Amino acid sequence: MSTLHTADPARTDGGCGTLYLCATPIGNLGDITARVLQTLAGVDLIAAEDTRNTRKLLTHFDIHTPLTSYHEHNRTEKAQELIARLQDGADIALVTDAGTPAISDPGEVLVDLCHEAAIPVTSLPGPCALVTALSLSGLSCRRFVFEGFLPGREDKKLRRTILDALRDEPRTVILYEAPHHLRALLDDLVAALGGERRLALCRELTKRFEEVQRMTLAGAAAYYETAEPRGEYVLVIEALGFEALAERERADWQEMSIAEHVAYYESQGLDRKEAMKRAAADRGIPKREVYKALL
Repeated sequence: MSTLHTADPARTDGGCGTLYLCATPIGNLGDITARVLQTLAGVDLIAAEDTRNTRKLLTHFDIHTPLTSYHEHNRTEKAQELIARLQDGADIALVTDAGTPAISDPGEVLVDLCHEAAIPVTSLPGPCALVTALSLSGLSCRRFVFEGFLPGREDKKLRRTILDALRDEPRTVILYEAPHHLRALLDDLVAALGGERRLALCRELTKRFEEVQRMTLAGAAAYYETAEPRGEYVLVIEALGFEALAERERADWQEMSIAEHVAYYESQGLDRKEAMKRAAADRGIPKREVYKALL
C-alpha cells in the first residue's frame, strides 16, 4: 500500500483507510494542485463520478491508480462497498466530474456514511465552480446562498416552493444550470423574482472561451430567446438585501389587521405571547396596544 503525504491524516488504531475528497479542474488542467496529484497517485482506489472523464485526467498526468464508478444512480449501494474497502484499510480518493466532491454531488452520501462509521475523511481544496463564479460576478460576495440545480419542471410543486423562497432571499443566490434548460430557468426566475434583478451568467469557467454576462434577469431571458445557450452555466443573482426584505415584509403586514398579524406569527409556530411581541415590534407600538386590539 502506498504511503501518502505526512500532512494527511494518519491511520486509526483500527486500521481504517482514509477517504480523500479531491478537487479536480473545472476546465483548466493547470488548476489541479500538487497535493491532489500526489494523493491520486498514492491511494489504492479512485471513486469517480464518470470514469471516462477521470481516466483522461489521470492519463494526462501519467497516473495509473485503479478506478471505480460512483455516481448518482449507484450512490447508496456502491457507498457500502467503498465503506467496506476503507474499513479493510484501503485509502480511497473521491472525485467528481469537475470541481469539489460532495458539492451538489452524490459524494455527500459517502462522506456522511464515513463519519458514521468513524472512517477518517479529509478534503483537498481546489477548484469549485460556485466560488469561481461568485468572485467573477462583481455582485455582493459577503453573504450568499447556493441552490445548485433546481428540481426539473416535472416536479412543479417543489420547484415552485424553492422559487418562492428565493423571491425573499436577502443574500446573493447561486444556481447551476445545463444549457438545454437555461431558457426555462430564466423564464421561471423572471416570473418569481421579477425582471429587474441583476444577474451574472458565467459559462466555460477557466476555459479558453470563459464568459461572464452581466444583465438583468429580464434582459437575459430576452437575449436567450434567440441566442443559443452553450456550455454549463453558473447563475449569480443579485441579493435582495436585508433592508429591502424588511421593507417588503413591512408592506405585507401593513395590509393586515393586528389580529391577522399575530395570527400570522402563531401560524409559524410561535406561542401567543411571542407572536404579540413580534407583531408589536414590527409595528413599532407597545405590546399593550396589541393586547387591547385582540380584546
